[in-house]
Amino acid sequence: MPRRNIPLEIPDAMVRDQPELAHEVTELLQDLIRNECVNDGSKLSGHEVRSADLLRGYFEGSGVDLETYESSPGRVSLVGRIDGRRPDAPSLLLMGHTDVVPANADGWRHDPFGAEIIDGEVWGRGAVDMLNLTSSMAVAFKRLASSGFRPDGTLIYLAVADEEALGSYGAEFLVEHHLDAVGADYVITESGGIPVPSPAGVKLPVIVGEKGCYWCMLRVRGKPGHGSQPFRTDNALVKAAEVVRRIASYEPKTQIHDVWRRFLESMGYPDDLVAPLLSAEGLRPALDDLPDAMARQFHACTHTTFAPTIVRGGSKTNTIPDLVELEIDIRTLPGQTGDDVRLMLDEALGDLSPSVELIPLVYDASSQSPADTPLWDALDRLTKRWYPGSTTVPFLTVGATDSRFFRRAGRTAYGFGLFSERLTFEDYGTMFHGDDERIDIESLVLSTELWQALARDFLVG
Repeated sequence: MPRRNIPLEIPDAMVRDQPELAHEVTELLQDLIRNECVNDGSKLSGHEVRSADLLRGYFEGSGVDLETYESSPGRVSLVGRIDGRRPDAPSLLLMGHTDVVPANADGWRHDPFGAEIIDGEVWGRGAVDMLNLTSSMAVAFKRLASSGFRPDGTLIYLAVADEEALGSYGAEFLVEHHLDAVGADYVITESGGIPVPSPAGVKLPVIVGEKGCYWCMLRVRGKPGHGSQPFRTDNALVKAAEVVRRIASYEPKTQIHDVWRRFLESMGYPDDLVAPLLSAEGLRPALDDLPDAMARQFHACTHTTFAPTIVRGGSKTNTIPDLVELEIDIRTLPGQTGDDVRLMLDEALGDLSPSVELIPLVYDASSQSPADTPLWDALDRLTKRWYPGSTTVPFLTVGATDSRFFRRAGRTAYGFGLFSERLTFEDYGTMFHGDDERIDIESLVLSTELWQALARDFLVG
């Protein structure tokens, strides 16, 4: 692969000491961003074949065993393997997705697909979610293979398609039809590892579980009429506006679940800060004193959330609409079912509930992996090389990742990476699917170094 001259502009010791590694992972990330594998949820979007071909060319000459899997035209996932010497040894899958969500350039300070380097950061859609890890995992995998690395347990690299739209053409397809190719005992994917300062030292959240997803459509009906005579009409749009208002103002009960409790009790915060956040009555008021991104994250970790996201209705400016369809993004907590969601919707809508038709679209239950595993111990042990005195802590991601498919297949799956202190929890949260997404080069180097160290530690001996 041709190499460009990339200016590394941050005065960081790690980047200066490893310029070749920094150049390599940065260049690969830039190429992945520029491929514009935008997934809008339609079958013909994504075009992940671009990045599968790019990565195949990147691995050329390293001796990596590669296979591609195409679930639909253009929806291609790439799998690389370094087979272990012992079938009984634990295996590890490093999984990064190659698709990204759409970006509106009007809200960005720089081209979202330009992959420019500005003040030591790579800007572009996917820089955080999650092409940074996809590229760092690839670089670590290639370097291990090129060095002749032969572990006891098998190491697999997966550049997967369609993570941003339910995984039907990516991880779900692979787990259902090609589990032998990707079915490692342990899986690492997005999105933990942001260093969080605490009185007891740096804490590194490891994503051990994720909320469930219940997407649904609400059909609100009225009666058609002439737009010039709105008095006493049954306008479906007006009724739908009240439905949206009630859902937006609905406050589900706070749930203090096990992962949330373990996270807070591991952080070393003062009791007067922790106590309200572990109280079903005190958590909601306590969020008022937190920064926006943290407050949103903490609220979503402890509540079922309801977000009206799409509305369709009306046919003509001068016609009273008789049908409006609303799509609602609902995220469920561990242990909650579809029946629980329907009861909450009834509570939110009140007297309007009987007149609103509910059509479920997607239901994925919450999933979780144990934290008392050899992989957890390895991550906790190794990360101290870069953050002396740090501790890994369990955390729940409020979005969906491809981990759920592997957990349901009986595998342990975590979300993790290793990031610099330049990337704050606040910035990280706001850049996911947001404007001005970017990642610093130091974080790219840290993650790449971690994957190499983890393979040599966890898969050998």
